[in-house]
Amino acid sequence: MKMFSVTRLIYALCLSLVCLAIFFQGESIFPVRNQKPKFKSSGKELAVRFCQMCHTFPEPGLLDRNTWEKSVLPNMGMRLGIRTNGADPFEDLDPIDESIVRNLNIYPDAPLILKEDWDRIVDYYVQNAPIKLESQHVTVGRTKEKAPFKSQFITIGDNKLPKVSLLNFNEASSELYIGDNNNLYALKNTGEISNSWLLNSPASHIEFNENSDPLLLTIGQFRPSDQELGRLANLKIRENNQSATIAISKLRRPVHFASADLNGDNKKDVVVCSFGNYSGKLSWFDNFEPSKEHVLSNLPGARMVAIKDLNGDQKPDIVVLMAQAYEQISIYYNKGQGEFEEKKVLEFSPVHGVSYFELADFNNDGFQDILLTNGDNWDYSNVDKPYQGLRIYLNDGHNNFKETFFYPMYGCSKAVARDFDNDGDLDIVGVSFYADLKDPRESFVYLLNNGDMKYTASFHPDALYGKWLTMEVADFNGDRRPDVMLGSFMFNFNEMAKVVASTGISSFPQVLLLTQIE
Repeated sequence: MKMFSVTRLIYALCLSLVCLAIFFQGESIFPVRNQKPKFKSSGKELAVRFCQMCHTFPEPGLLDRNTWEKSVLPNMGMRLGIRTNGADPFEDLDPIDESIVRNLNIYPDAPLILKEDWDRIVDYYVQNAPIKLESQHVTVGRTKEKAPFKSQFITIGDNKLPKVSLLNFNEASSELYIGDNNNLYALKNTGEISNSWLLNSPASHIEFNENSDPLLLTIGQFRPSDQELGRLANLKIRENNQSATIAISKLRRPVHFASADLNGDNKKDVVVCSFGNYSGKLSWFDNFEPSKEHVLSNLPGARMVAIKDLNGDQKPDIVVLMAQAYEQISIYYNKGQGEFEEKKVLEFSPVHGVSYFELADFNNDGFQDILLTNGDNWDYSNVDKPYQGLRIYLNDGHNNFKETFFYPMYGCSKAVARDFDNDGDLDIVGVSFYADLKDPRESFVYLLNNGDMKYTASFHPDALYGKWLTMEVADFNGDRRPDVMLGSFMFNFNEMAKVVASTGISSFPQVLLLTQIE
């Protein structure tokens, strides 16, 4: 028995050495001078090894051949020090961002991979990718009747190019807060602007409090950037307000935050998602104090956070959507005393394009499920993908999640679940931003819940009047039923011209208000 064990051990060691030899590009770990390698890694083996230096391994079938060859792979090559056709990874960066990226060594000057190995990776993707991606196949029932909402356009100011980056409804004051470029407005349901502010940069999120001024997050730069220009601070409603002043600055392109007492000291703390670009951060600040920052992740792409006790231990947990490189949803379980333990519950390829999530109980079992959207195409793979859309992941009661519903929607940016028809179950509204749809009226969808995870889709003709980056659902008109507010964002006049050409419409509101038909 002992001899058998030793034999197995020797065999295992030999096998391990062979595997190591294969891993190290076929070179013998006992090198012999002038001996040629006996093993050469395949294109797939090399892709698995090098791709996973920055993200999960993407299968070739996720993108079409041209997108791999002309866009994604050249950028990956530059990250490995391989530059072809005089490509310059810094040409679109301003001097400050260029300096940051150079210091991060995102694009090394010296190759990190042999040219022949890189060529094998390229060949692997080009040979195995489809010439064209499949079209989306919609299995959800669709009705020809328009979604049960009447529409109203809301235009604010004289900005002809809508750039709405924030829509949030303050239930206490019955005001809709609209962030349009560097302006912020508070709008009453009478159409009156009750207050307005000129900001240092676009607003990305706001949180309202009963006894103090709202907390406003400003992004710094809307375009991809690693500059620390973002800020979380009180928004002064009245100059004589004596609420405690909060100011957390030098945030790297922050896009979302949530507050709660995380460490049990009876004081509110805040979790901030600094999306960044090549670098970012997910942090929580004890009692909102900048000097008491606790970093949960140094990865870029923190997109959204929700705080909720998911395991029933009476301590608030942190749920985070990461939307860059390692696309995933993680739960940071609260272990007490300000300590957290991360568990990844959903993980996706780097071209999935996750954009938003929310927690909701879809099957009334008392456990929080996940509604997730993916469709972000502002990257190196700006093509319609059949797997873009919105999904429901049901909770098995132990915070393990399984996909149970998918509605395909190119460029899907956000979805919200509410009981719109007051029948006791959750319906869904979703919007598309990142795609030029063949029928722009379908950039907004209403999914009526028929029970048993079956839905009927309907659309609204006035959805073609904008590109919907933001959406809020709240009772705007005071009839005790949820309304939908869509915020339009057009990056520049070239993008507006494309919309004009496809729709024939030449003027666009900041907000499309959809109220329920009685």
